[in-house]
Amino acid sequence: MDRDGIAGAAAGAAAAGRASFGTAAAGASPAAEGWAARFEAERGRLRAIAQRMLGSTGEAEDAVQEAWLRLVRTDPAEIGNLPGWLTTVVSRICLDLLRARAARREEPTGEALPDAAGGGADPEREALLVESVGRALLVVLDRLGPAERVAFVLHDGFAVPFEQIAPIVGRTPAAAKKLASRARQRVRGTAVLPSMPLAGHRRVVEAFLAAARDGDLAGLLTVLAPDVVRRADPAALPPGRPPVARGAETVARETTVFGRRARYGAVALVDGAPGILIAPDGRLRLVLRMTVADGRVAGYEVVADPARLAALDLALLPDRPGGGAVGPVG
Repeated sequence: MDRDGIAGAAAGAAAAGRASFGTAAAGASPAAEGWAARFEAERGRLRAIAQRMLGSTGEAEDAVQEAWLRLVRTDPAEIGNLPGWLTTVVSRICLDLLRARAARREEPTGEALPDAAGGGADPEREALLVESVGRALLVVLDRLGPAERVAFVLHDGFAVPFEQIAPIVGRTPAAAKKLASRARQRVRGTAVLPSMPLAGHRRVVEAFLAAARDGDLAGLLTVLAPDVVRRADPAALPPGRPPVARGAETVARETTVFGRRARYGAVALVDGAPGILIAPDGRLRLVLRMTVADGRVAGYEVVADPARLAALDLALLPDRPGGGAVGPVG
């Protein structure tokens, strides 16, 4: 099935109300109906794989539903290992969707922020996805190529062997291993600071983000240097707001207004140093490039231009809970 066929089948399944798997099997072969209970047992794992690959609960549900529809059309005699077969099918569906997404360049990098968290068809489910996977990790995964992302998620997140990953991404096991290794390096990144200064800078940036989220003017004045400078792309500012602001009092008061955006923030490596990603639902909108000196924020730049965002090197900070790994399913 081609990409349009995959998307159409998935959307059709979703439009049908994501009917129960037993109902979906009605009219299929009697043998296929016997797979329903076994598929149900695998559904949570398959959904977790698809969510990490696609970064969307809705698309993940569609991919899993499409895998079920393919299962009921397949002769059970052709399936020797159902969990492995389902993993392969879901991964191939996700890979095709990722490739189609890349071809359409539909990612909303740099678009305006939604007024409420989520902004999608089901904000609560998207918020749960961000919480379980990690906002920064979702952003970084979106920077990977489709095959890199699939290989990395399967191997590092779900311990799928490269011998099984290879045919999914159309490579040899050795080449699939290189894909995952390259993705791992990009996810982990390389800090430009030694570990001790890096930890100190990170604490300062986290304190800034926490104060911005809470609208804590006193907290911001504590973490900002007296002569702090804020610069911003015009697209990140309301009409009439100057692109440069100077002084702790001015920047702090302005930053309290930023609190609505700060709730979508996560601290990550930005060009090798701690910075802040603003990413509702794990979709990157803004980046704050932070400059720290003498234990305070000496300046920050709000990057909103899509071309500039794409040129930034983004990665997870070291030693974060789950940092450097997608995280297995419990």
